[in-house]
Amino acid sequence: MSTIHDQAMNYVYQQVLQRLLSFFSRAERTALQLLIQRLVVAAGGMERMGDYKVMVTPSGTRDSCYTLALLRAAQLSIAGRAPATFQLRVATLRWSGAGTATLDNLHRSFGALFLYDDPRVELLMVDHRQVLPFNHLAPISSENTEANRINVLMMGHRRARDEGFALWDDACLAWAEFYGQIARWGKGVDAWVCSESPSRQKQFIEHLDLAVQKAGIGALAPHAGTFDELFALLDGLGGDLYRGFYSDSERLCWRPEDGFESCRRTTFVDIHDMVLGNLEERWPLLSEFLGFQPEEWAFNQGEGEYADPLIEAHLYGVQAEFISGRSYEAGFSEHVRRTLANMQHRHVPESVCEQLMTRLGHLQAIDELREQATSRLHRAYGLNEAQSVCLLFSPFIEQGAGLERFLRSCHPGMLVAMPDLHRAMQGLHGPEQVLQWMTDVSGLPVRLIGRLYAMQPLGGNALRAMDISFGATSPEDMDSGISEQLAER
Repeated sequence: MSTIHDQAMNYVYQQVLQRLLSFFSRAERTALQLLIQRLVVAAGGMERMGDYKVMVTPSGTRDSCYTLALLRAAQLSIAGRAPATFQLRVATLRWSGAGTATLDNLHRSFGALFLYDDPRVELLMVDHRQVLPFNHLAPISSENTEANRINVLMMGHRRARDEGFALWDDACLAWAEFYGQIARWGKGVDAWVCSESPSRQKQFIEHLDLAVQKAGIGALAPHAGTFDELFALLDGLGGDLYRGFYSDSERLCWRPEDGFESCRRTTFVDIHDMVLGNLEERWPLLSEFLGFQPEEWAFNQGEGEYADPLIEAHLYGVQAEFISGRSYEAGFSEHVRRTLANMQHRHVPESVCEQLMTRLGHLQAIDELREQATSRLHRAYGLNEAQSVCLLFSPFIEQGAGLERFLRSCHPGMLVAMPDLHRAMQGLHGPEQVLQWMTDVSGLPVRLIGRLYAMQPLGGNALRAMDISFGATSPEDMDSGISEQLAER
């Protein structure tokens, strides 16, 4: 009976492969053969493929789903011509900044590729440092949501004085820690396959360098900025990338604690040169076969995959209003222009650029856009506008150096309580009303505000995190035609 079942399933898998290949161009079929050769060489020969385990870590973006499809095609192609094919681990990170569409896209992709119930495939997700079987219906845990919120705030308050406001540092740190740990899960994996471009690899590691400094655990060792070095860099940092913020009793271990190999044997297999075609060429495979449905804010900005452009534009608007003395609309529209200029510089299809302008370029609806952005910000990160403004000022670090300016600008009625605020941040007794106000306005417990109080901001010349996400173009370099488009709207 088992033999009959195996034969039936092999037939199904080959049918899946044939349908998948029908969406590939000739160039993609050639790339697939090169991918197979690269994996065979990495495994040490075709005879070793059955014992070789490959890991892929899709984030739910278009490119990550495409990479998964390419790797599945390689796995099934080898299975049709050799005694055994490689094992595949598919693991993703639950992060509060990602919407439910992310898991839904992954689920539809897994189903279309027949990953469920294939004994050669391991489907995992990590929620609050716990490794679990993948389940697209499982809500993100409340503990994870709260931890993400706190981490976003702690990282944001640690930014450099000359650095733009960003919410994405926590995502970079969380994914880096995830890569390092999930490769050791179970009996580990032999290879981590990734299709990120060399520029994106470099940007991620540079961003990680900034993020670990914000987290208070020092800078990365000297590096060339490729994922070939990523695991070594992570090993040099230690397993817990957030330990600089929390006491030993507050830190959470990865679980199940006995489920991780003590040594990692994983090597990086770069396949960025095998990911061919543009979005429009891949779209039939993504939409018709994998069932990919983009979130409404996903404008194919490419390398800023963690960033909701509506939230980003909103934060620039808030920064202009409260910090720069300009209008909210000025900051919002300036960021939309910058984003559009960067998309055009990367030759993003005109239809996608037009989608951005249609969604965010109608400045007569700025109040409605602000309301939508505020709602998204609260839903994704648990932050209200008052807490976002507090984060913009970063009033607690450096012994509260920016506290008076923050109070004068936003809460003048609290100036009289400045001595009590300083005492509370030093860990001394303070009035209950003052302590509650600190928590409400910052979103942080007083004990963590005290940790920030003892920390220094990063030094000058720090990377501008929001600019890293989009490869920012200066306002002076923007196409004047873009400004005209925005003004017309």
